[in-house]
Amino acid sequence: MTMDLMVFALFLAVLLLLAWPLGKYMVKVFALEKTMFDSLLCPVEKLIYRLTGVNPGEEMTWRQYVVALVIFNVLGAVAVYLIEISQGLLPWNPENLTGVNPWDLAFNTAISFMTNTNWQAYTPETTMSYFTQMAALTVQNFKSAATGMVVAVALMRGLTRKTAKTIGNFWVDMVRSVLWILLPLSIVFGLVLVQQGAIQNLSPYLTVHTLEGAEQRLAMGPTASQEAIKMIGTNGGGFFNANSAHPFENPTPLSNFLQVLSIFLIPAGLVMTFGHMARDRRQGYAILATMILLFIVMLTGTYLSELSGNPILAGMGVNSPTSFEGKEVRFGIGGSALFATVTTAASCGAVNAMHDSFTPLGGFFPLLQIKLGEIIFGGVGAGFYGMMMFVVLTVFIVGLMVGRTPEYLGKKIESRETKMATLAILIPSVFILTGSAIASVVEAGTSAIANSGPHGLSEIVYAFASAAGNNGSAFAGLSANSPFYNLMLSVNMFLGRFGVIIPVLAIAGSMAEKKISPPGPGTFPTTGWLFVAVLVGVILIVGALTFMPVLTLGPVVEQLLMLQGTTF
Repeated sequence: MTMDLMVFALFLAVLLLLAWPLGKYMVKVFALEKTMFDSLLCPVEKLIYRLTGVNPGEEMTWRQYVVALVIFNVLGAVAVYLIEISQGLLPWNPENLTGVNPWDLAFNTAISFMTNTNWQAYTPETTMSYFTQMAALTVQNFKSAATGMVVAVALMRGLTRKTAKTIGNFWVDMVRSVLWILLPLSIVFGLVLVQQGAIQNLSPYLTVHTLEGAEQRLAMGPTASQEAIKMIGTNGGGFFNANSAHPFENPTPLSNFLQVLSIFLIPAGLVMTFGHMARDRRQGYAILATMILLFIVMLTGTYLSELSGNPILAGMGVNSPTSFEGKEVRFGIGGSALFATVTTAASCGAVNAMHDSFTPLGGFFPLLQIKLGEIIFGGVGAGFYGMMMFVVLTVFIVGLMVGRTPEYLGKKIESRETKMATLAILIPSVFILTGSAIASVVEAGTSAIANSGPHGLSEIVYAFASAAGNNGSAFAGLSANSPFYNLMLSVNMFLGRFGVIIPVLAIAGSMAEKKISPPGPGTFPTTGWLFVAVLVGVILIVGALTFMPVLTLGPVVEQLLMLQGTTF
């Protein structure tokens, strides 16, 4: 336990140490200031604009920004779908895999990777060719991650500019996100993973003999490159079905530590970026403190639940009271709990253990984090703008309490902003609960669960929460490759992504037009511990009111029954 606590503390320390310079660097990237990569990347950037006809000096209103963003992402999904269904005709397919079939699975996967969800209702190494993994899925990992980043930066501009009509140029923000931030980080991290033992090749699959003498087909492929952006971009889709529990993706305890670190790196850095853009670093610190506080609570709950284990197993003569079921012995309880908490705090979805095998409360906290909107650091960009929706709501509530028009960064928060923030918070919640309710009462939904009772309900709810929250992880006990789940979850993924992005950009446009007024004696400070405490309270209260009934019927009831020795 002592070693685990030391790893947790080291994780947060290294994260903060790296996030600070990255945050300052991203300010320069999006402000078009000089960086160390300009001599190499500026010619590439200019070539892209020349080929596409983009005018980098022309900024967009929030509506133009939305149109460009949606069209770009929809075309990306179409490209992924076409590559999937035609992969049998494309190169780098040593296993001669046919096109992805049925069509609803290909459609689900295209929507999944377009929305940064990376929900995988298929076995990657037996379904996707090397070309599809590289040209469709890995490329989309860059584009979907950059989409979240540009929305976050557009919101920062809206909050910090005064009397402006525009919030930036989507195409410029997208190109600079990929070339200056995601690509360099992925190259460095990919090389580190190769050094640790992750594979990176185009070799045919190998036939090997096990210790028992049986033959086994061993998948190869360009794994490290996809693994790097999968983590840095908080995408989560694995090259192998076992994801980061697979030794070819996550070979060592050091690679495990670096993977969880890479998930939080850009989300933490963007909070620092916000502090710099607001010209008040305390604003960023307050948001960061909120995220860290909530993360520590969730990690503590998950870790202690897994450390306590399952008393039913103890009663069956199992020596260790802790729960090692579904976990890699290479990582243990601490490494598995940290990974599960990080991947569900962010909209990543990568896993190094099977959440379906966690204790009921061990699964409760990851599920709760997804349902809160994955704002505890959150996905690349998505975590920041999701948290800012709660900030807007918190400032509005405080304004009502003191009888004063709420303000944030010197700008008035009025009914338009409050309505948009409320929509951004509620839209994913509506689709999580509606989808779960439908799946819980129809044969197509209930026939796919592996467990009866409250755990089966948790499997269903987790799937819809993961889809609407653009997480992508699963309880692993749900057979989701069916027309019902492929289509239902696709709708949830699409609306969970753009049902939040569009209100966020509407707020960015509205706030950019406002004047900045100096703080007065009645202005509620948004940089101290009181604000952090109120913000945490609002997040937990909103989450409790929305999701506690279904969480109670699922993991809470299951935990109580487990303590009584009840099995299903």
